[in-house]
Amino acid sequence: MSDSEAREFRIQAENKAKTIKTLSTGFVQQKHMTFLSLPIETSGEMLFQAPDKLLWKYTKPYVYSIIFSDSKVHINNEGNKSTIDVGNNKTFEKINQLIVGSVSGDLFDDEAFTITLFKSKDFNTAVLVPKSSINQYISQLELYFSKSDHTVSEVKLIEPSGDYTYIRFQNKKTNINLDPNTFKNN
Repeated sequence: MSDSEAREFRIQAENKAKTIKTLSTGFVQQKHMTFLSLPIETSGEMLFQAPDKLLWKYTKPYVYSIIFSDSKVHINNEGNKSTIDVGNNKTFEKINQLIVGSVSGDLFDDEAFTITLFKSKDFNTAVLVPKSSINQYISQLELYFSKSDHTVSEVKLIEPSGDYTYIRFQNKKTNINLDPNTFKNN
């Protein structure tokens, strides 16, 4: 993108991110690993509530959920529940911010990332390279923003090994009412 296109895109994406109070979407996730000939595919739903509550619920081929809420991670692995308090773990806090930001589209922090912007027919793409310690887990993050609504439609998380996770969001709904118990590990 040219400098003026990049400024305009960032303004649109940041303004859109500020308007998102809740988000509900289905997703299809593919994990690509160098030692496997085919990716591992999972699917489910994701719910977000500003500023930092997030539920990833896998429904196929297994049932598993992970909730980020109030400096805690709640895991439900087919009925086996656990909670981890990560309030004092700075690395995990950065990873949580990365995950939440990749969903909401609110990641344009030039101090935390080297950011390069591209445009194509269907998407505006932000390529973010972490400048902090999370680069030992994620070497690059690619966010694909829909040109029609300026929200994130696809995410690609690339690990230092070259393995990557590709997530495609489907049937996004913003600013809908969510059950208050959604972000509890009941």
